[in-house]
Amino acid sequence: MALARTEGFPDKDVQLAEWCKALTHPARIIILRTLASRGECICGELVVDLPLSQASVSQHLKALKEVGLIKGEIEGPRSKYCVNKKAFEKLVKALSEFGAKVIGDLDEEACS
Repeated sequence: MALARTEGFPDKDVQLAEWCKALTHPARIIILRTLASRGECICGELVVDLPLSQASVSQHLKALKEVGLIKGEIEGPRSKYCVNKKAFEKLVKALSEFGAKVIGDLDEEACS
């Protein structure tokens, strides 16, 4: 699969698209909710909560970590994860600003 070209697009739009892409699977939403409610946990604990294999959960964690929405550190044979609050706050702000701009630009008669 070819990578999407992002050259020439504003950095803030590229970042928002990367965050949104990372949120496109329900397992990742559940992972974020679980990490937020527990503060932190290891991959094995998440496997218990999800109808997925350990390898699949690890791949979802990797996708969230790559875009910075979660942090992870290795403690012996285990990897411990938590939500990256600062990055998540930036995501929420970016989505809010994007939504407000789109709604503000819409004509009430458009696509009716």
